[in-house]
Formats: sequence, C-alpha cells, structure tokens
Amino acid sequence: MLKQFPVLIAATVFVFAPALVSGGLSQEAKPAPAAPGVKNPVKPTAASQEKAKKLFEQDCALCHGSNGDGKTDLAKDMQLTLDDWSDPKTLAAKPDKDLFDVIRNGKDKMPPEGEGRAKDDEVWNLVLYIRGLYKSAPAAPAQPSN
Repeated sequence: MLKQFPVLIAATVFVFAPALVSGGLSQEAKPAPAAPGVKNPVKPTAASQEKAKKLFEQDCALCHGSNGDGKTDLAKDMQLTLDDWSDPKTLAAKPDKDLFDVIRNGKDKMPPEGEGRAKDDEVWNLVLYIRGLYKSAPAAPAQPSN
C-alpha cells in the first residue's frame, strides 16, 4: 500500500498541475488545433531540443517513460495503453499536426499542455523531440544465426 502512495501523489500532481499553473482552461479558452495540413514550422536547434527534452521529462515522462516506450508504473496503475514512441513505426503515420493537437489539447486521461506551460514553438519542438526518441532507444538484441 505504501508503495502505491507515491504513485498516487505523482498522478494527482501531474493531472492537476497544469490547471494550477495556468489558472485552468475554460472550454472557451481551449487553444485552437493547428490548421489542417500545417507542417511543423520550427527548425530544431541544440538549445530548443534541450528545452524540449526538459519539458518532456517534466510533463510527459511520468506516463510515457523517459525513453517514450509508454511502459511505466503510472501508466500501468492508470490502466493506460500508450504508444511506444521508441519504435519509429509507431509515429510513421501520424502527422506532426496531430501530435501537436494531442499535446496542446490533451486526450482522454492525458491533460493538455496549456499555453501557460508551453508556447506553440515549444510544443512543436516537443513533437520533434518525441519523433527522435527512437534514436536514443537501445538497439534490439541480434538474433542468433543457425
């Protein structure tokens, strides 16, 4: 029971922190989705990707894992089945615009990354960071040859 208490506290903070920091978003104040067909407008730099990494670690890794595989204790406790972003095939068919919209507006149990927590260019950089997670994933072990 005591082992689950920190996870419960972390989940509570994660769910309510964006509302506390940004003062909450009313339905009328919900950010508009990116325009249809919009391509990621940012050019990544070392500094912008370092900032995206920090944002990911702060706001995303708790559920999605630091490597993006979605296999965390919190995700399991919340009965979430998350995409494995460490596999490039997972994101291959998802346009940046769709990822931006999910991050900005939230989805199901995932809270939105409100404008008070991250500006649009920071969310676009976060999309690029997420797309690059597969590069930092450990390589699959080689299959023995017979």
